[in-house]
Amino acid sequence: MAGDDGAAPAAASRPTGGRPVAGGAESRTAASWPPADGSVVCVGETMAALAPEPPASLDTGESLRLSVAGAESNVAMYLADLGVSAVWLSALGDDPFGRRVRTAVAAANVDVSGVRSDPHRPTGLLVKDPGPTGTRVHYYRRGSAASALGPELLDDPRLGSAALVHLTGVTPALSASCRALVERALATPRADRAHAISFDVNHRPALWPDGTAATVLRDLADRADIVFVGLDEAQHLWGADLDAGGVRELLPRPRLLVVKDGGREATAFGDGPEVTVPAPHTEVVEPVGAGDAFAAGFLAGLLRGGALTSALRLGHITAGSALRVTGDHGPLPDAATVERLLGLTEGAWAARA
Repeated sequence: MAGDDGAAPAAASRPTGGRPVAGGAESRTAASWPPADGSVVCVGETMAALAPEPPASLDTGESLRLSVAGAESNVAMYLADLGVSAVWLSALGDDPFGRRVRTAVAAANVDVSGVRSDPHRPTGLLVKDPGPTGTRVHYYRRGSAASALGPELLDDPRLGSAALVHLTGVTPALSASCRALVERALATPRADRAHAISFDVNHRPALWPDGTAATVLRDLADRADIVFVGLDEAQHLWGADLDAGGVRELLPRPRLLVVKDGGREATAFGDGPEVTVPAPHTEVVEPVGAGDAFAAGFLAGLLRGGALTSALRLGHITAGSALRVTGDHGPLPDAATVERLLGLTEGAWAARA
C-alpha cells in the first residue's frame, strides 16, 4: 500500500505454520502483505477465439485468425512474461479447441497441470467483430467445461504455495457453481487468508441478467485485497457521475484499489495518498485484453516490492503490448527497455502521454 512516497510497505510478519493440503504440501496460515514469495494462481475460463485477420468487420472480413482468449489466462501469461511464476486453473473440453488453448497457455511458460479436461462439455468460443466504434464480442460459452467449475477447485494443492490468487468478475457470471467458487475464495477474512486475492471487476454485460451485476460485483470486489476496475465500467455499474475518488468511497475495504481511466491514466488507492500515473500514448490496433495485461503488469510490479508508481507504470507498459495486436497477448518490450521506462523521471514519463 502507498505511503507518503507511494511506496509499498515492507511485508508484515505473519505466522508460517501450515494447514495440510492435498499432496502433503504445507500452506501458510496467513498471507504476507504486500504479497511476496510464491506463485500467482489465476482461476477462470479461457476460450478459443476467432477474429478477422487483417482486422475488419465480420461482415466483410475474408479470413479468421484462431487464438485464445480468457481474462485470467491472459494475466497468467503476462505474469510469466514478466518473470513471475504463474499457474492457471480451469477446465477445458476434451476437443481440438481445448487442446489448442492448453498448448497456447503452456507455451507462455504458465503451469497448466491443474487444468481439467472435461469429456462431456465443450471448450467455450468467442468471436471478435472489430468496428469503427470498437470491438463487439460474441460468446458461445453456455454449458462450457469451465462453466461447471465449482468451489472444490480451491482445494487444488497448487494454491498451497501461492502468494496471490487472481479472480475476475467474469467467473461469477458463468453459472451458480462458478459464483460459489468466487464466494468461497473471498469468504475467509483478510487476516486469515493463506494468500492475497486480487479481483478484476471485468464487467461483461452480456453475461449478467439485467440488474444483478452491480450489487454482486461491488460486494465481491470489496472483499478482495487488490481490486482493478475501469472508470467507465464503474460508472456503468454504480453511477455515471463517479470519478476515481468516488469509486474508492464505494469500495473502501480493499488494501489496494486501482481505477483505470481508459488510455488517460490509472490511479491507485492504498493507505497513503492516491498515486496517479498517466498512460503513455499507444497506437491501438485492438483494445480487448489490455485490462488483463495492465493487471498483470501492476501485480508483477507489486510482487517486485516496488513503489506504486513503478507498479502502475509497469501496468501501462504491459497494457501497451496488448493494444498493439489483434490477439489478447502481445510481445513485451525487451527487459532493458522496460527497466529504462520504469526509471524515467516523472516529467520524462509524462512527456510520453
